[in-house]
Amino acid sequence: MEKLKTDWFLIETEHDYDVALARYQEIKYAERGSSEHKEKLLLVHLISDYEERTSELPDVNPIEMIKIRMEDFGYKPVDLAKEYGDKGTISKVLNYKQPLSLTMIRKFSKMLHIPADALIAEYQLK
Repeated sequence: MEKLKTDWFLIETEHDYDVALARYQEIKYAERGSSEHKEKLLLVHLISDYEERTSELPDVNPIEMIKIRMEDFGYKPVDLAKEYGDKGTISKVLNYKQPLSLTMIRKFSKMLHIPADALIAEYQLK
């Protein structure tokens, strides 16, 4: 695999996007204040900007959107639980047995690069 770059510019191609995502995955747990943490923050902005310019959000309910983005990033429910802190609640939410909370919307919006307003849409529980 090619060496991942650390000098970043606007992401303009799918290849640049893939490289940026790969680098983000490498440094997503960087220690606050470190140069890698600063790079991670920059990558979040660059990746989000590229996604906003190039992709249309699917017309699906918030849970399906979360599942799609989990697949895009290679996340499993356990990854959401690490971010949120409760596996049982994540399972209930993903199975339409419990609605998203405001805290989940905030965390998953940031983690999965989904605009928060897309996660507040109403949907049916089972």
